[in-house]
Amino acid sequence: MIVVAAGRGTRLGGTPKQFRELAGVPVLLRAIRPFASHPSVICTVVALPPESVAAPPEWLRSLAGDRLRFVAGGAERGDSVRAALAALPAACTVVLVHDGARPLVSRETIDAVIAVAAGGSGAVAAVPLGDTLKMAEEGEGVSIVERTIPRRRLWRAQTPQGFPRELLERAAESAAADGVQGTDDAELVERIGGRVELVPDQPTNIKLTTPADFTLAEALLRAAP
Repeated sequence: MIVVAAGRGTRLGGTPKQFRELAGVPVLLRAIRPFASHPSVICTVVALPPESVAAPPEWLRSLAGDRLRFVAGGAERGDSVRAALAALPAACTVVLVHDGARPLVSRETIDAVIAVAAGGSGAVAAVPLGDTLKMAEEGEGVSIVERTIPRRRLWRAQTPQGFPRELLERAAESAAADGVQGTDDAELVERIGGRVELVPDQPTNIKLTTPADFTLAEALLRAAP
C-alpha cells in the first residue's frame, strides 16, 4: 500500500494540506487509517516531503514500524510512487496507491479495488460524470464555449488505484525511462497496454485542494452516521 503525501500544499499556503487538521484529526492520518487497519494490507508506505521524513510530526512518528514506513517523495508523483514501491516488502504482490489528501475513502471502495487488482487487472476508484461538460476557447479575459462534450462514458478518476505489483513497476519504470509524467498511476499502466477497470466509488471521496474542500469534508464528517 502506497500513500502519496509528498506535496507542499502551495495552493493553500502555510502548512501542507496533508498535515492540516480536519475535524480535529490530521488529514493524512484520516487517509492512512482505513488502509492500516485493513486485514489485507501488509504494509503501508507513505511518501512524504523529504524534510518531513527526517522530522515527521509526532502523531506520525509514533506510528512508524514494520507496517507503516516513510520514504522521501520526489518532485513529481511518479518519483514518489517509485520510491515507495522500492520500500514495499516483497510479499506485497498487489499494490494500492492512494492520495494523502483523500481522507474520506470507504472500506467498500478499498475492498472492491483490492478484489479487481488481485484478479490481475488495474483498478481505479471512479465516479461517472453527472455535469454537462463544455470545451472552451480562451479569449482575452473570457472563456468562450467551443463545444459541448457528451458525458456518456466519462468518469472522474479518484483513488485508491490498485495494480498487480509487477504491472505497476513495469509501468513506472517505462514512464521514467521515457520522461513521461502521468496525472495518475492508471495512466502509466494504460500507456503500456495494461488493462484497467473502473470501480464505482462515492463522490464523497473528495480530494482536499481548496479551503472550500475542507469545509465540505467537515460537513460530510458531521453528517456521517
